[in-house]
Amino acid sequence: PYPGPPSTAPSLASWVLSNNSLPSPLLPALSNSYFGDKSSYAENVSTMNFTSSSSARGLNSAWIGKTPLSSSRSGCRSRTPLMGYSVTSSSAVSAHLVASVIVAVVEGRGLARGEVGMASIDLKNPEVVLSQFADNTTYAKVITKLKILTPLEIIMSNTACDIGNTTKLFSLITENFKNVTFTTVQRKYFNETKGLEYIEQLCTSEFSTVLMEVQSKYYCLAAAAALLKYVEFIQNSVYAPKSLKVRFQGSEQTAMIDSSSAQNLELLTNNRDSRNGHTLFGVLNYTKTPGGSRRLRSNILEPLVDAETINTRLDCVQELLQDEELFFSLQAVMSRFLDTEQLLSILVQIPKQDTVKAAESKITNLIYLKHTLELVDPLKAALKSCKTHLLKAYYSSLEDKRFGIILEKIKTVINDDTRYAKGCLNMRTQKCYAVRPNINEFLDIARRTYTEIVDDIAGMITQLGEKYNLPLKMSFSSARGFFIQMNAECAVLPNGQLPSEFTKITKMKNAYSFTSADLIKMNERCQESLREIYHMTYLIVCKLLSEIYEHIHCLYKLSDTVSMLDMLLSFAHACTLSDYVRPEFTDTLAIKQGWHPILEKISVEKPVSNNTYITEGSNFIIITGPNMSGKSTYLKQIALCQIMAQIGSYIPAEYSSFRIAEQIFTRIGMDDDIETNSSTFMKEMKEITYIIQNANDKSLIIIDELGRGTSTEEGIGICYSVCEYLLSLKAFTLFATHFLELCHIDALYPNVENNHFEVQHVRNSAGNKEKITYTYILSKGHTEEKNYGLKAAEVSSLPPSIILDAKEITTHIARQILQKQRTTPETLRQRAVYHLATRLVQTARNSRLDPDSLRIFLKGLKKKYEADFPRRTE
Repeated sequence: PYPGPPSTAPSLASWVLSNNSLPSPLLPALSNSYFGDKSSYAENVSTMNFTSSSSARGLNSAWIGKTPLSSSRSGCRSRTPLMGYSVTSSSAVSAHLVASVIVAVVEGRGLARGEVGMASIDLKNPEVVLSQFADNTTYAKVITKLKILTPLEIIMSNTACDIGNTTKLFSLITENFKNVTFTTVQRKYFNETKGLEYIEQLCTSEFSTVLMEVQSKYYCLAAAAALLKYVEFIQNSVYAPKSLKVRFQGSEQTAMIDSSSAQNLELLTNNRDSRNGHTLFGVLNYTKTPGGSRRLRSNILEPLVDAETINTRLDCVQELLQDEELFFSLQAVMSRFLDTEQLLSILVQIPKQDTVKAAESKITNLIYLKHTLELVDPLKAALKSCKTHLLKAYYSSLEDKRFGIILEKIKTVINDDTRYAKGCLNMRTQKCYAVRPNINEFLDIARRTYTEIVDDIAGMITQLGEKYNLPLKMSFSSARGFFIQMNAECAVLPNGQLPSEFTKITKMKNAYSFTSADLIKMNERCQESLREIYHMTYLIVCKLLSEIYEHIHCLYKLSDTVSMLDMLLSFAHACTLSDYVRPEFTDTLAIKQGWHPILEKISVEKPVSNNTYITEGSNFIIITGPNMSGKSTYLKQIALCQIMAQIGSYIPAEYSSFRIAEQIFTRIGMDDDIETNSSTFMKEMKEITYIIQNANDKSLIIIDELGRGTSTEEGIGICYSVCEYLLSLKAFTLFATHFLELCHIDALYPNVENNHFEVQHVRNSAGNKEKITYTYILSKGHTEEKNYGLKAAEVSSLPPSIILDAKEITTHIARQILQKQRTTPETLRQRAVYHLATRLVQTARNSRLDPDSLRIFLKGLKKKYEADFPRRTE
């Protein structure tokens, strides 16, 4: 403990905060730069009408002047507002996993229907993200963005769900987010003028350029108005002026991955076990901070589309891999950071009531702020010798003088050895003695009183142990305060019972926990003394915050730096555990000996590697092969590698080149697709419709087992028509199918390539039965395994006569189809010319060969053309 000055002044315990709130005579005159004029930018939110509902039937019950903490729908989470919420040793690691985002959504009316504005804020992060975009009738962009945000609550206008006139957008959102609380507010609160005022008043100067971006984007401004008013209402606090980071995020800056594709690819959640870490996030997540983990998650769901930015990240990963000292020194500093974003969120909020809880929270977070600022110099030291542009930029951002200014001001008031500590008693001690002695003599007296009480408790427990000859020790928990613990194995109890003086006895394994009447009274005295200390410390902390508040926005730079460095370190860490390579970006998707990143983590042995080559001239790949030959795994592998490349990670391959994909669509066959039923077929059709409506020439499309939910004839027809439509795009498409009739579409379309997974046939020793061995190797051409069902029937107990008849009928049908799809010499010539032309164009765009090497390459192209289309002999 830090001893205070000797004094004969009476204790303040009898009159400081008798009603659990600060006495007005003791409140310092804090500058408006910290508290501001609450009424100047926040109306009286108690007049706002809120309705929490899951459907139109809940709209009649309007709650006025109270917070709707849960929805009427079963399964909705109850939510306690996070006012005064502070990071603890446990929440620092896991709190970011809990939903904490609130989103406001509004749609234009009349001719503007389809124009959507969104505004979101994470209650753990003081950043408002605005979006406005045009969407089609499926509202795919809205649903995808909301899925990525994983909101705790969604706010919409009450006019969107008027009884008998519910909008399609409201219906789709409620249908897709059944476990999210919905709150409707009056349309008048979606006011673009108020929204712009909010942003002008709350946006910190570093991000004020956002005003130029959003001035004419009325719908996102309207959403921001309703969102910020509602958040201030439920938080029971207002945001300080010039305290929030506000940014506009258009839909064109990142690739779009719909929620169904994210689920199919197991980007964040394993489809078999949601607690299992076998996901792309699990493969790449070696982050040390909550902010780094959040950043990795959002990047996986929204990969970048700018090659320059991606390459900048890859440069950093490359340097981290090449410089071990840089890698390990950065990793050591990262592991010491807390949740900087959440710390910022709490610091910029002004409680509407000064309670004991608010006081304790401010003290705690000032200690966290000191701890965080003390890590700036070690982080700078680790980055000092870095070479890449981005790492140098982060080093420069840490040279901001405001970090030092804030830390020096804190150290004039807070003890040098006050720091973040694990354990509730350790943290309580840090808070009690955080302020230096001789700043407030009443505080010094109160702390001395608290120390004496704690010493008395320890002495009393020692005396009780001697009195009953028991090995008693003092323990502490935030819920119980000080209590007594005893190891049952080290004690002999008379009659097998504890003395009657002890109460509230519990036993966990071999340990007893209990208390006594005297100890309960001393805990009450301890709490009273503690409240006195916290409130006087709070006064000093508020004065300190008013002095440093104008400099505190440099923490936005720090949180961005820490989360990005943490994610890049995580990418480098993943590379050290596997043979990943740096991807390149061209107009071609080329992967040499690539493998599935998640499968590698599951398998004892390294997965089989395969090549992939897709260009504009051969942009539609049909993949065939028997069940379990590896088709679905291979398709997922391509999509996962594409995402890894576009977030700045290295790739599981010997070499890789990618064309930037603006959308990634997957339709992966599940086990239940084998059954023919109407629900499966309708799900297929919805997914294909979504792809067709949203795909463009920059998409990566992956379709597996389309048409299995209906008859063979209809399935072939649907697949053929879908293929022809997709062939009209320049999208890179991989199409896996069991319908071998589709393989002949290459006779009509020269940009179609056939690939298949090889299998081997091994007969048993008797020679009467054949077994299929899967190689998982992808080869050119379509599969020769034409009758998977017949082969399965042969090893079953079906009568031989039935199998023989089935073979004859199958052969007859196949002969008829083949006659209609024979390739003519003219189609062969057109195909060869087309491939030659596209390869020449590709060479002109991307070649870095010297003249001699280019001459050799062009001669090779000529030989390939002549081999594909040999001249007819006269």
